[in-house]
Amino acid sequence: MNWYVIYTKPKWEKKVAERFAEIGIECYCPLIIKIKQWSDRKKKVEMPLFNSYVFVKLPDNERNSVFEIAGVVRYLFWLGKPAVVRDEEINIIKNSLKSPNIADASVLPFHVGDKIKLESGAFNNQNAIVQEVSNTHYILILESLGCVLKIKYK
Repeated sequence: MNWYVIYTKPKWEKKVAERFAEIGIECYCPLIIKIKQWSDRKKKVEMPLFNSYVFVKLPDNERNSVFEIAGVVRYLFWLGKPAVVRDEEINIIKNSLKSPNIADASVLPFHVGDKIKLESGAFNNQNAIVQEVSNTHYILILESLGCVLKIKYK
């Protein structure tokens, strides 16, 4: 069985995860505690680490069963196939969030000027600078190779 990434309606992550648990589908929605400020008070609120994402573990032949749950939009795809997350990666997320040294965590998109290290593909282990971010692609400058890389996503 593989872990897949489910894309949910905005702010439905915890509801969708609860419904999966109720019908017996193994799922994981990593949560963090943030302090929210209102005009009259502060409150600790449990929020999803990844907005609109829930991880589910199920066999390939049962993948369509997730659409029975209200709030499920679609699977997240990578290279034309549903994105598969390895067990080790799920365990890393779980262990990281259990660490007492973490006071706050968030997942942020790349911004122009960010320096990154590519960790897969043909340019593995290459350092790059983000030159452009759009709804369809990133443009990265690979100084060590003297080239510009355009990464399209769906």
